[in-house]
Amino acid sequence: MLMTPNPENASPVAGSKVLVADDDPVTRSVLEGLLSKRGYEVVTATDGVQAYGILQQPDAPTLAIVDWMMPGLDGIELCRKLRAEPKYAYTYIVMLSGRRDKEDFLAGLEAGADDYIGKPFDIDDLHARIRAGQRVLAWNERVRNQANQDDLTGLLNRSAITEALRRELAHAARDGTPTSLIVAELDQFQQTNEAAGHAISDAALREVSKLLQASIRTYDLAGRFWGGKFMIVVPGCEMGRAVQVAEKVRRSVERQPVCAGDVTLRTTMSLGVASSGGFAIDESILLGAADRALDRARRGGRNRVEPLPPRGS
Repeated sequence: MLMTPNPENASPVAGSKVLVADDDPVTRSVLEGLLSKRGYEVVTATDGVQAYGILQQPDAPTLAIVDWMMPGLDGIELCRKLRAEPKYAYTYIVMLSGRRDKEDFLAGLEAGADDYIGKPFDIDDLHARIRAGQRVLAWNERVRNQANQDDLTGLLNRSAITEALRRELAHAARDGTPTSLIVAELDQFQQTNEAAGHAISDAALREVSKLLQASIRTYDLAGRFWGGKFMIVVPGCEMGRAVQVAEKVRRSVERQPVCAGDVTLRTTMSLGVASSGGFAIDESILLGAADRALDRARRGGRNRVEPLPPRGS
């Protein structure tokens, strides 16, 4: 039995994506209808295995309503499996169950659920819990962004871009798709730093970072490795396409003078490209290949793109 008061009693939350995982078609249909009227974008799963697959996608919902009793993976097993695998974005899980004993409530939380609500449920109660989860997710996102951001350029910092590469390679190995890596470096950056000073070189780094970000795809990930060196993670992209992305970055930097205060600098960039080729590969191997490609670009006269397959691929 589902308690379903008027859904107009609460304000909608437009654009919020929620996964509803329940093997009961009536419960699933009612939840989808009620949540849609509240402004949520609802994605449904009929069992735990399907729910797990959905939550592994790049655009997966970050909030899930999961029934305890499901075939394949039950809600408890699904929670444990999700919590055992570190993800870039946290999934807030509301466990839904007809079990109301304190021991069941504690078991759900111990397995990794963030909240627990019993059946029959009140839609206003569930909506309030979803809103609470969204506040937690928004706060986590702000904290994560601050921790992952390079203070000077606003790109991902070294640890964050390295973790992004590790994560995308894991996804690529599971799906059998390629992930490519571009390692880019401003030419003669150390000499510019020594000749013009830190203030000018910092301003140049900020401007080049904007050019770099504008030149890549929206779902590519860019970070500053150190000094004038950058990393670009290119998911779902084989070597040839990644070389095209790198060449676009190179041309953008070459063509656009960098204004740093009263100084105008002409800058160029050398780039090395490597690709996993759809194989399971460690991030250190791919990074080593991209670094060797970058070294070839330097030795080849700079202001160029060089591809190199990783060893052992």
